[in-house]
Amino acid sequence: MSLSSSLETRAEGLPPIGFPGLGALIVLVVGTVALGLAYGPAQGALFLIGGGLGIALYHAAFGFTSAWRVFIAEGRGRGLRVQMILLALAVILFFPALSNGVLFGTEVRGNISPAGIGVIVGAFMFGIGMQLGGGCASGTLFTAGGGNARMLVTLFFFIVGSVLATIHFDWWVSLPSLPPTSLFQTFGAFGGIAVSLAIFAAIAAITVVVEKRRNGALEQAPLSPRHGLARYLRGPWPLVAGAIALVILNFATLAIAGRPWGITSAFALWGAKGAQAIGFDPTAWAYWQQPGNAKALAGSVFADVTSVMDFGLIAGAMLAAALAGKFAPSLDIPLRSILAAVVGGLLLGYGARIAYGCNIGAYFSGIASGSLHGYLWAVAAFAGNVLGVKLRPFFFMEGRSIRRADG
Repeated sequence: MSLSSSLETRAEGLPPIGFPGLGALIVLVVGTVALGLAYGPAQGALFLIGGGLGIALYHAAFGFTSAWRVFIAEGRGRGLRVQMILLALAVILFFPALSNGVLFGTEVRGNISPAGIGVIVGAFMFGIGMQLGGGCASGTLFTAGGGNARMLVTLFFFIVGSVLATIHFDWWVSLPSLPPTSLFQTFGAFGGIAVSLAIFAAIAAITVVVEKRRNGALEQAPLSPRHGLARYLRGPWPLVAGAIALVILNFATLAIAGRPWGITSAFALWGAKGAQAIGFDPTAWAYWQQPGNAKALAGSVFADVTSVMDFGLIAGAMLAAALAGKFAPSLDIPLRSILAAVVGGLLLGYGARIAYGCNIGAYFSGIASGSLHGYLWAVAAFAGNVLGVKLRPFFFMEGRSIRRADG
């Protein structure tokens, strides 16, 4: 076989990525280099990790929102079981490193926050917002980056809700709560892993029982139209492959940034900078007087780790959508769906701030850190999802098309 025919064979079935995909690829490459030169190699690497997260989320269609809704509405638990695999792999990697306090020479800390009324109320609001907005924090970013125009509406009001929450943040913090507590601090690294795995196994077992009772048998993973390299370049990925990628990339974030992956603190920062641009003074609010937040507000968004990773995630999702041949934004959005995006976005943003995080910062990275607030967040957010699922019929007339768009 000649070299040219060999290259043709390797490229068989791979479509041209088009202008959006080429643009996303250029942004990822140039952005990595530029951020590395301007803010240090770590910032460039974190931007690239964000791109990898966007690709993994899009190609695996790893949606927290849809997995919870399908379980609530139909009793199908495959998505929830994969989330338990995600969390199990995460604690196995994270607990020893966090217990040691150092990873590859970098000081590391977990996402461990107080567990109290703010977490309960905020996570419940976030849960409703997940179902009305059509996505969680990661879902909003990767579907927006993948060309879903409706999710841009959700994202805008997600940002608005986030900055509104910073106005009242000190009041929510003043409410009763338990101090920051982690399983690895309480039981040790290996004891904490054992307790965590037992919890995840119990949740997975419950989903199996519920699914068999409601549907008679467990749902099987759909067959992929692609195999081999083409599948991983164009998608769809197996859900478990997506979970593994997310855990590895989150662990890489811990090693480079010194703390796990988060998303929504950047939304509050963008909103505050927007508020400054139109004449408001966020520095008068207690949230922005905290040293870390004050520094972020005073500096460039490109110096902010979470912002840079969010930008990378959007670019990565756009590249993945182009590779899949699915980047085709449409502005044909029903009015009720737009209204749901507005309400959902506001709930998502406000809820994430007062609950110390979202499905990534509190649920994924919080539980990966063994934080009690992560478990409390999961319970309250699931309850909010139950209500959100009941509210969806008022906003969405075409459930199947919305389901495919959700993250």
